[in-house]
Amino acid sequence: MNEDKTYTKIPHFDGHHDHWSEMMENLLKEKGLWGVVERGHVEPIEGTLLTDNQQALVEESRVRDHQVKHYLFQALDRNVFEQILDRSTAKIIWTALKKKYGGNDKVKKALRNALRRDFEMLEMKKEEKIDDYFDRVMAVWNKLISNGEQMSEVKIVETILRTLTDRFTYVVVSIEESKDIENISVDELQSILNLHEQKFNRFKKEEDDQVLKVEDRFGTRGRGSFRGRGRGRGRSSFNKALVEC
Repeated sequence: MNEDKTYTKIPHFDGHHDHWSEMMENLLKEKGLWGVVERGHVEPIEGTLLTDNQQALVEESRVRDHQVKHYLFQALDRNVFEQILDRSTAKIIWTALKKKYGGNDKVKKALRNALRRDFEMLEMKKEEKIDDYFDRVMAVWNKLISNGEQMSEVKIVETILRTLTDRFTYVVVSIEESKDIENISVDELQSILNLHEQKFNRFKKEEDDQVLKVEDRFGTRGRGSFRGRGRGRGRSSFNKALVEC
């Protein structure tokens, strides 16, 4: 147990019960202690005569229950801890947290509906980076999953492709024409789009540097003339040439 105190990272309870309980359940299963929560520890009735073997089993169950309570207590802030009036066993504590913070089916259904709307309304912002947009999409998706929603990876891929900004139009078309959307993963899509974004940014920097050189050489009139013609041609040829899928 001393080793656990030193090396075991306890999931902190932040009020989001579904996410926390899944992590804590996984930890307890890894420690071989999940049965303590499922079955619960029961103290023998006072005055009951136990054999040596029975007494040993009770002691073992009591120690394991204290181990789980130790993990649970470390996970809870003081204000949450004090709201649990009966802390006699790990199972009672676990059940109390689920009742108070887990929400009922109606609450979860309403939350899922709200999250579905959020997911359908997702749209990449004009200057947003690919990684930042993927983080936003996956944050909503993870909340949906934690509240019981079943959503395939294909749905996420299709949503992302549909909601990218115009600068990714050519790469989206290329992906749709050259790849089987049902077999492309979210990670693979993010990698492809990141590569395109890097090339786009590099090309744009080179283009802007060239504009500055022309401005320095020809002044305001030259600047206006160059921007009116050169940049339009540069962007058109770039979008098609830089797409790699």
